Amino acid sequence: MNNEKNVDTNSAKKYRTIDPGSVPRHDFHQFIVGAIGPRPIAFVSTVDKDGNANLAPYSFFNAFSSNPPIFIFSSNRRGTNNTVKDTLSNVREVPEVVINAVNYNIVRQMAVASAQFPKGVDEFKKSGLTPVPSDLVRPFRVGESPVNMECKVTDIITLGDQGGAGHLIICEMLRMHILEDVLDERGRILPDKLDLMGRIGRSYYVRASGSALHTIVQAIEAPCIGFDSLPDSIRLSAVFTGNNLGQLAGLSEVPPKEDVLALKYTDARVREILASQNPLENLHRYAKEVMEKDEEQRPLAGKIAWLGEYVV
Repeated sequence: MNNEKNVDTNSAKKYRTIDPGSVPRHDFHQFIVGAIGPRPIAFVSTVDKDGNANLAPYSFFNAFSSNPPIFIFSSNRRGTNNTVKDTLSNVREVPEVVINAVNYNIVRQMAVASAQFPKGVDEFKKSGLTPVPSDLVRPFRVGESPVNMECKVTDIITLGDQGGAGHLIICEMLRMHILEDVLDERGRILPDKLDLMGRIGRSYYVRASGSALHTIVQAIEAPCIGFDSLPDSIRLSAVFTGNNLGQLAGLSEVPPKEDVLALKYTDARVREILASQNPLENLHRYAKEVMEKDEEQRPLAGKIAWLGEYVV
């Protein structure tokens, strides 16, 4: 966006430039995990060929397809001694996993399970979590987790042989279990009820509930007007933030002129603003207030913002 009032130029910013290998591996890892986040946490349950259970969290994880339902998490080689983790060894023996969601209520128990116990130690017992038999796979579900996803492992892709190198474990979900308490009356997941935890760098986590949740409504099935359709009076405004401009650029159409001008007769506050000493700035403040208070009132905010084009 070419807007000096809202965006600093790159010449005014100072960046640290880092190439892989230019800093110690551990430091570079921390730059990556600090910059890419918050990351969802896969609390992965596996068993070895003898049926011994293992439970470990992985934040190099995400969903990559819904039809078929494909998830990928990465089990990295340890940086200290270049060994692989029990999860990787287990899925090579028994290519099945249960991916459990981590909510706030179990995050400290998850942290206990992340410790490097000797092979064969049952992290369910160490963490105090309840192993629940799965329907379709051999690994156990975590009874305290609000979501369990039973999966088969379809592929393992090795990315390197040095400490820190990942092994992409590709999983196809066979069955999902969702706690009824986290669903609304339409059967949709309520983020506040689910109360998920996400991973950032070092010892930092984020809780995805309460004031951390933000609703951003933007239709994606049809094009929006875009920043290039914003008039200079709006785009160069000292009132609107980049997010406010994004809200206006996300409108489905430029407000029709006749609807904009009608505000002079239908909105008492608009009439007061037009009689003020700085009507353009005050119109923008009014539009900003409207759309920040209620996302669904963006079309009205757009009309208020565009009014300055015609009467100021």
